[in-house]
Amino acid sequence: MSDTPDSAVRQYIEEHRAAFLDDLVEWLRIPSVSAQPEHDADVRRSADWLAERLTATGFPVAEVWPTAGAPAVFAEWPSDDPDAPTVLVYGHHDVQPAAREDGWHTDPFEPEIVGNRLYARGAADDKGQVFFHTLGVRAHLAATGRSAPAVHLKLLVEGEEESGSPHFRELVEANAERLRADAVIVSDTGMWSEDTPTVCTGMRGLADCEIELYGPDQDIHSGSFGGAVPNPATVAARLVAALHDDEERVTVPGFYDGITPLGDVERALFAELPFDEGDWLATAQSHGTLGESGYSTLERVWARPTAEVNGIGGGYQGPGGKTIIPSSATLKLSFRLVAGQDPGRIEAAFSQWVAQRVPEGIRYSLTFGAATRPCLTPLDHPALRSVVRSMSRAFDGRKIRFTREGGSGPAADLQDVLGAPVLFLGISVPSDGWHAPNEKVELDLLLKGVETAAYLWDDLAGALGRP
Repeated sequence: MSDTPDSAVRQYIEEHRAAFLDDLVEWLRIPSVSAQPEHDADVRRSADWLAERLTATGFPVAEVWPTAGAPAVFAEWPSDDPDAPTVLVYGHHDVQPAAREDGWHTDPFEPEIVGNRLYARGAADDKGQVFFHTLGVRAHLAATGRSAPAVHLKLLVEGEEESGSPHFRELVEANAERLRADAVIVSDTGMWSEDTPTVCTGMRGLADCEIELYGPDQDIHSGSFGGAVPNPATVAARLVAALHDDEERVTVPGFYDGITPLGDVERALFAELPFDEGDWLATAQSHGTLGESGYSTLERVWARPTAEVNGIGGGYQGPGGKTIIPSSATLKLSFRLVAGQDPGRIEAAFSQWVAQRVPEGIRYSLTFGAATRPCLTPLDHPALRSVVRSMSRAFDGRKIRFTREGGSGPAADLQDVLGAPVLFLGISVPSDGWHAPNEKVELDLLLKGVETAAYLWDDLAGALGRP
């Protein structure tokens, strides 16, 4: 559907590659670590830098949006065609904490290009994948002779994703009219591998909680009182043991209600991927697989909901024995959710489940963290087909396969508030080491992201264009 000539796009990208990387390196030097208060000024500096660079790119609107936490960046470039569809690109400019002593070969905020790789915190997650859109839109304009994009193009780049996006939904709701779009492109995901280009079609949601269980007002003698008073550590163990049945299904009533089922077509698409369970186990550093009966490993981590015990504690943990009934115990749990599940309903159902299982004589508190909704792109959506076509062109006609993401992110808030489909365009690969020492991005793949974006706006204009 795109009229953007491939040769012109590639020539423009090659001619501007060096300047593009110079700018990206400059941005990567800013340690925009949202989780560490000592870097608050750096996160603000990162937002200011990006807004200035987007203005230089040609966006007539580029603004820094304050939040109750770290600032976001909004930019807008209207199409010359008033009837063109509107597309919103999402990413984030904050990064994970990083220090040389964590195992980095170099300073994580002194980017280094080694061969065809760029090493720095944020190179892949997510500054590199945000920034490829700047060169992508310029290549799109240069190759088509346009003075403005084929779509009404908007960007929203938040500053708190690595801290759980605590103010993101509030930001989106407060600015819903300015963010209104026909489709959302999320560039904060990756591909299966360098040899297997893929498009992600969904992310799981997340609800997490902490349960504090209180028994005696202090630790008491297990000989004098054991067997006659409730033990909070025993109650914690029983809650954990009751959470799954023998087929590893979650036992909370209503947990699976309303789930969008995994269809035969998508199961077949997952099966096309070159998945090696032994390699996957080695990456996980696990000695075996276990999960819901009737589903493959990939289906379990991408398309099925879970309940996991993240931590359990209580009572004496030192050397030797100490024969007590502890005064308290703690559980930390998380639920990964899939399309059709609402975090609020899951939290209510789990609260009721806990209340029915905590015996008299045990006081408890149940506290939930900020929830993230799941999102899923229908396989037959025209915008998804545009992303697939554009990526296939960038990868010289190779077949694009499909994945989902087992983790969670704020993309579903955009889908929920704006009522727009969410598409994922990411070029990072597992070896890039997100959140790990020596994070990097493969430069050839980064430029494939640029090229995909250059083709995408024409294609989406045709696929989503209004009559």
